[in-house]
Amino acid sequence: MERRNFLKSVAVAGASASVISSCASAASDAGSAGLEAGQIVHCVYFWLKEGITEAEEKDFLQFFEALKKVPGIHSFNMGKPAATTARDVVDNSFQYSLIVTFKSLEDITTYEKHPDHLAAAGKFSKYWTKVAVRDTQLL
Repeated sequence: MERRNFLKSVAVAGASASVISSCASAASDAGSAGLEAGQIVHCVYFWLKEGITEAEEKDFLQFFEALKKVPGIHSFNMGKPAATTARDVVDNSFQYSLIVTFKSLEDITTYEKHPDHLAAAGKFSKYWTKVAVRDTQLL
């Protein structure tokens, strides 16, 4: 049983790493990742407040559940920093990341301005100190 859980964790970690790496190389790997030219890869990184409790962090995760319901999303993935090799170019200082893809600029604009997106950000922003967004339009 323990071995099965370990293998499941490794598989999930591998899938998450694959999705996370799509933020860094979305433009060059568009076809192989099942993405198409013109689509938008929306990568968001969250730094949570220091001293946040386990219950508060669990509540923060409801933010992602709320965002999943916003119209216009093509794919939705969230994760934590991968335990990759420390290098000057790697920033694993964030606690959570969100990777959302959209088929068009119109879809991401709908998402950004949607009342449910704005309400969720307003409700859960009490848990973070910093958010960084990196949007890429695939070539």
